[in-house]
Amino acid sequence: RIFNEIPVKIFFFDVLYFKQSLIEKAYEKRRKILETIVKNHTSKQIIPYSLGKAKKFLDQAINEGHEGLIAKELKSKYEPGKRSKAWLKIKPFITLDLVIIAAEWGHGRRKGWLSNYHLAARDREGYAMLGKTFKGLTDEEFEYLTQRLLSIKIKEEGNVVYVKPEVVVEVAFNEIQKSRQYPSGFALRFARIVGIREDKSPEEIDTLDKVKSIAGFEAPYEA
Repeated sequence: RIFNEIPVKIFFFDVLYFKQSLIEKAYEKRRKILETIVKNHTSKQIIPYSLGKAKKFLDQAINEGHEGLIAKELKSKYEPGKRSKAWLKIKPFITLDLVIIAAEWGHGRRKGWLSNYHLAARDREGYAMLGKTFKGLTDEEFEYLTQRLLSIKIKEEGNVVYVKPEVVVEVAFNEIQKSRQYPSGFALRFARIVGIREDKSPEEIDTLDKVKSIAGFEAPYEA
């Protein structure tokens, strides 16, 4: 009964051992071996020769309910426990224009810079925090934002510098989750800054209502 209600299909996307270890073999060779073993149960795959074909395949995956695609170099070996540029996750993302309301002093190679930015959307007469990120910026942009934020500092508590809500940034993210961590009730997942919006004022940033509509929720968790 459960199988009829929730049909499950198994798809195999790689093979690491068949009679012998295959991890040193190129992906295209492993894939051919896999197809001889499981035949009709391999994951969907294309070799796109144009950006348009790749985009169409991504759209198809999203429409079928998947998060995105994995792009693999045909000559790539399998590297256990290691992240490699030979395999890339490809997911669609959305951007919001948000304001920086605070920043934290960085550690390690970011030491000396304000580099973990507290991001907020406009909410009625104030701002609702949606998360933090230090990802996406160059060293030059870290330096610029450090000087810019220090010039509008309100106060400093421990490692956190609170600033006037004047600096607008464009933030990309993969999804919005409900969260009890922030008063807004939401958090951006995998947020990264893709641009500093000198052309926008804090009054023009995106609202919490827009965040709710993107997330598909009527209301956040109660704080």
